[in-house]
This record gives sequence, C-alpha cells and structure tokens, in this order.
Amino acid sequence: MKRSSGSESATQIFAEAIVFIALSAALNSIKLYQLPYGGSVTLAGMVPVLWLSLRRGPVVGTYAGIVLGLVVMMIEPFLYYPAQVLLDYPIAFGALGLAGIFRKRPVIGVGVGMLGRFISHFVSGVFFFSMYAKDWGMDPVTYSIVYNGSYLLPEFVVSAVIIYLLSKKRLLDFNVYPRLRKSIQS
Repeated sequence: MKRSSGSESATQIFAEAIVFIALSAALNSIKLYQLPYGGSVTLAGMVPVLWLSLRRGPVVGTYAGIVLGLVVMMIEPFLYYPAQVLLDYPIAFGALGLAGIFRKRPVIGVGVGMLGRFISHFVSGVFFFSMYAKDWGMDPVTYSIVYNGSYLLPEFVVSAVIIYLLSKKRLLDFNVYPRLRKSIQS
C-alpha cells in the first residue's frame, strides 16, 4: 500500500484497514432484516469500510471492501456459480471503495459506493437468480431491482446518515496517530 500522508507508514494504514474491516464484519453480522437468498439490512455494516474509503481514498477502500466481501463470503456463503461468487462478494463489496473518490462530498461518496454494490448484486440477480423471479410473478430485471433494493436502500440510508454525522463532527479525517504519539511521549 502507498503512504497516505508523509507521517504515516503503510503499516499504520494497513493496521487501520484491518480494524475497519473487522468492525464492518462484526456490524454486518448483526442483522435487522435477513432475506432468504442472501442480503440483509445490518447494523451499519458498511459504514466502517465507507469511512475508511473516505479517509484513505478509493484504492485502500476498494482493497478493504474486497477483503470484507471475502470475509462475508466465508461467514454467510451463498455460492452457486463462480461468476456469481465474484459479483456478490469481492466485486460488490469492493465497489464500496468508490466512495473514496468523493472525499469532499462524503454522502455522495456513500451513494456511489452503494450504487456500485447494487449494480454488482443486480447483475448477479438477473443472471444467476432469475429462477426466483417467476415465484414472485416478475421478470428477472424487476425481481433483481426489487430484491436487491429492498435491503440496499435501507443500508444506504443508515450509512449516509451516519457518514453525514461523522462528517459534521469532522471525524472522517480524524487522525489518531499524532495525538497517540504525543501522549506516549509525555
């Protein structure tokens, strides 16, 4: 990983990413609503990776999202086809890193990251889960929009509100390292 700023090493950024990924995985496992074929509304499970993306940029955020996707895949596997696995896990969660492109507009960043995740799940739904569309009397495109939107829209709202509050408190760019060094040296 590249250095984010002159005073922080790649090791510090890597350690921070691990903490944010672990926090996302923990929050992601607290389900407020679970759908039958994967997908759920969680207790702000995407916020730590989105926060990391906004703090460290899209590259670090995308790597963290991919790792989170692989962790979620291990915890809650819905594995049917190799392309579906890629779309629903590393690509979908990696798309959260797109938020880092909009560091100065964090709520837009959350929207872009979540939209990227939606598109990946949508494509997977159309091509790999279309057999369930008939059970609901829908075509595969409509079914995938409704199914994936039913959990990603609430996830977006929760994530956007929390990221907005963090940005208002100026915590998105919170840098603990100089304070930590200062307190250790005292």
